Amino acid sequence: MIVATDIELRAGARLLLEGASFQVAPGDRIGLVGRNGAGKTTLAKVLAGEAQPASGSVRRSGTVGYLPQDPRTGDLDTLAIDRVLSARGLDAIRAELREAEAQMAASANGNGNGTSNQNAKTDAAIRRYGALTDRLAVLGGYAAESQAAALTASLGLPDRVLHQPLRTLSGGQRRRVELARILFGADSDEGGAAETQSMLLDEPTNHLDADSVTWLRDHLKTYRGGLIVISHDVDLIADVVNKVFYLDAQRTVLDIYNLGWRAYLTQRETDERRRRRERANAGRQASALMAQADKMRAKATKAQAAKNMQRRAERMLAGVEAERRSDRVAKLRFPTPKPCGRTPLAAEGLSKSYGSLEVFTDVDVAVDRGSRVVVLGLNGAGKTTLLRLLGGIETPDTGKVTPGHGLSLGYYAQEHETLETEQSVLAHMRTAAPELTESEQRKVLGSFLFSGDDVEKPAGVLSGGEKTRLALALLVVSGANVLLLDEPTNNLDPASREEILAALRNFKGAIVLVTHDEGAVEALSPERVIVLPDGVEDAWSEDFTDLVALA
Repeated sequence: MIVATDIELRAGARLLLEGASFQVAPGDRIGLVGRNGAGKTTLAKVLAGEAQPASGSVRRSGTVGYLPQDPRTGDLDTLAIDRVLSARGLDAIRAELREAEAQMAASANGNGNGTSNQNAKTDAAIRRYGALTDRLAVLGGYAAESQAAALTASLGLPDRVLHQPLRTLSGGQRRRVELARILFGADSDEGGAAETQSMLLDEPTNHLDADSVTWLRDHLKTYRGGLIVISHDVDLIADVVNKVFYLDAQRTVLDIYNLGWRAYLTQRETDERRRRRERANAGRQASALMAQADKMRAKATKAQAAKNMQRRAERMLAGVEAERRSDRVAKLRFPTPKPCGRTPLAAEGLSKSYGSLEVFTDVDVAVDRGSRVVVLGLNGAGKTTLLRLLGGIETPDTGKVTPGHGLSLGYYAQEHETLETEQSVLAHMRTAAPELTESEQRKVLGSFLFSGDDVEKPAGVLSGGEKTRLALALLVVSGANVLLLDEPTNNLDPASREEILAALRNFKGAIVLVTHDEGAVEALSPERVIVLPDGVEDAWSEDFTDLVALA
């Protein structure tokens, strides 16, 4: 259970939430909603113990499994299966077993003619191995491995991936490993107890294909612990949650609805109509009082009464909530791209492997001026890797990338690794557009909803949606004529997503796009498609549409 008491949240000097008290009990499946930048991710971090509230307290009983938007995966040399098993502490036992096996193997290589001291070490290694095996069995370790494998398979990770180090996996695969770890910790073991009693999932459907999203919806519906989920996947919220917490950025309050999603939408509209009536009634009454006070003020004998009447009117207006303003949406318009040659970016014979894992071989790419290219392939096929090679972030094992005449490249990374976590929002803009005055830089950031003290926040504390807006702002001022975009619509509310898609539709430069978002592909109107890992290039047709959601 999680119990929050009178908590206040701030982003710098800006108040996000005040005086909020609530609890997350077993069986609560809560959808945390609100516009981008309202403070949803900040609240999730505070509830998970990753950050502290400005005031108030949070009490947790039991373990909390937290999936952030940009998950930390620990030691990148860890095997994926060990990372999942770590949710129940089974990875440490497996590591000790491997160490005991190595000791026994080393003793066996002594061909049986060792000293009494060596024999004693061998016996000790054998006893240790037996004890660890018994301990693993008591903890349900062997069944747990099968359970973990089933979870990861349901999330679209093939069995071979489980035995690879995390550093060899794509960003999407690593995030699914993290999601599997949280779910594995929350599932009951053979004794019926779950290691994790509460889950906080921030955009859990990012990087999942359509089948995996469907499986996740069904899985979360049966979860018996406390759950808070932040997601722009309306279908997931509608199917899973039985309560809604609405974080109102304008009123800095948390509205709690003990209702499912569809009933919440109806009730919220009813509440807003009630607030409008209250504002209108208070306004009429206050106007009447003020008019009467003005009349009485002309007479000296009634001046005090007029003043009291004016105070009543002011208190009446102060007691009702201000009129709701429409949520602001980032204004995204790409400028005319810099002039370039006919083929500003090309690559020939690209190959890439991570250790013994071959991602793809002999891939050719030609990006013509103003062209639209979509890169498709199943998760792990190398889509992100290809963009990183084209963007010069990584070096190919074979082949070469050839920049054409006048190339100006803009790269949007799905994991936001191009952002410096310690650097402020404004400092990023200074680096990207040094030719602009600070006033002009702030104006650009303002159009992406960064204003006032927000521009001084370090990138590391931004939510996923805010990082997306910052990265896109940097692209806008770059004047790039070729954009490499890796999942640019992740973490965005519907209004911001539509704004970005409209901007991409009108962009005059070339775009190479990786996405699971069918609407993004439709907005792009691609001319060509590259299918990985084979590197097959073809003219775009509607026959490829079904591959987008599976990618």
